[in-house]
This record gives sequence, C-alpha cells and structure tokens, in this order.
Amino acid sequence: MASTVSSPALWRLLKQRDRLLLIAGPCVIESEQLCLQIARRMKSVCARLGVNYVFKASFDKANRSSGSSFRGPGIEEGLAVLARIRAKVGVPVLTDIHTEEQAELAAMSVDILQIPAFLCRQTDLIRTAVGTGAIVNIKKGQFLAPRDMTQVVRKAREAAPAGRAKIMVTERGTTFGYNNLVADMRSIPILSGLGVPVVFDATHSVQLPGASGDSSGGQREFAPVLARCAIVAGADGLFVETHPDPDKALSDGPNMIPLADLPKHLAQWVALRRIMRK
Repeated sequence: MASTVSSPALWRLLKQRDRLLLIAGPCVIESEQLCLQIARRMKSVCARLGVNYVFKASFDKANRSSGSSFRGPGIEEGLAVLARIRAKVGVPVLTDIHTEEQAELAAMSVDILQIPAFLCRQTDLIRTAVGTGAIVNIKKGQFLAPRDMTQVVRKAREAAPAGRAKIMVTERGTTFGYNNLVADMRSIPILSGLGVPVVFDATHSVQLPGASGDSSGGQREFAPVLARCAIVAGADGLFVETHPDPDKALSDGPNMIPLADLPKHLAQWVALRRIMRK
C-alpha cells in the first residue's frame, strides 16, 4: 500500500503556497468503489500538473434540505472507508465534522477536519478540532462578511496546542436572496490578510439552496468560471465536488463538476495561476 503524506509534512506544503491546492471528491461517500475511482483519477491528474491534491468526502451530510435525503454511511463505516482511501491511494483526506465527538474520532483517520459553514461560529467544535492536532479547514458561513472570520481564526489559534495552529479558511459564497448565493471575490484578499491559506469552494458557491423544494439546486456550468476568478483574486486552493455522473449523485449533483471534465479545467486553473504569480 502507498503511504499518504503525514499531516506535518502536508501542512508544510500548504503553508508554502507555491503549488495550487485542490480539494476534490464526491459530496458524500456513496460507495468505497466510487471514492477510489475519483481519488485515483485525481491523484494522477494532479501529479501530472504539479498540484497538491487532497481527497474529500463526507460520512454524514447533516444539513440536507429534506429529512429523507441520503446522508451517507455514518461515522463508523464512513471513517473506515476514508482511512482505506488514504492508505490505498496514498493521498491526504478531508472530511466534515459536526460535533466535538466526531472531531476526536475523525482526527484518527483523516488529515484535515472541515468545519461546515453553518457551524463556523461554534466555539467548542472549533477548539476541539484544533486541539486534535489535525489541520482544520473552516468554511466561512454564508451569513458572515469575510472580516467576520477574524474572530473565528483568532479563537482557533488560541486553542492550538503549543500555539502551533494549522488552520485554513474557505470562501463558499454569501446569502444573496431567496435560494441564491453570491461569490464576492473581494473576500479572497480579505481572508488572505488573516495569514492563513485561503481556499475557494467553486461548486458550493454555485449552489441554489433549497431551490428544488426538497433539495438544493445548482448551476454547475458556472463553477469553473468562479474558480478562474478566485485564482486571479489570489486563492491558494480550490474546493471542488466531482462525480462521474453528477445527475445520478446522491447529494449536490446540480453543482458538481463531471469527473471527466475536471482535468481540462484544472489545467486551465494551473496555467492561469502560473501567469498570475509571475
């Protein structure tokens, strides 16, 4: 089995910011086979393009529009799948957490713990996640201005063991009106001023929350456009949900980029970033 990058080594890579970071995978763990397919494909593409790759998938989607929607396999089975992806494919892994208990359990199986946007002000959750020693990616809430993340990052730093905080922040759009989000690119340089790596969530930023009644809609055709804008604005990384057949995905299909299309988009993002950093 290939070994993955250890969290300390991964964090050194992320702090250098000399290569684009791509966090990509399915919205939720539908099956181990699907996760392996996506992780292996994206690892190969990212290695060829010189991109730091992190696989992502959720073991539980706790904020589905409908109570009857598919949520995932649950924490025990889900973390086992993610640990096997990490070991078999040899890539770092990220997953969402929603409670302090989940943070402590997930930190034993993955490299990066992600605080969902709706929970970005939950002090105990952030402190527990950072306290595990794992890298923590905090998504900016749709209800916050970018400068509001100052206090979020501050409380995370204060909770870090021996002051060694390993924190990233992610922009994922701001509530604009009924069933719509807006991605304000001013957010990228503002968040960069916090002194942490900044990621742009291209696929959730084109989500139309609750627009389909019992599920969210989306406009996946605009995700690559916003990703290009974020690169120009100075984002260190991109967060992208992908699936071989988004229309059959069990969660967030309308805003996911088809797996077959992602390599060409990634090549464009890398080329654009190279131009912007000259």
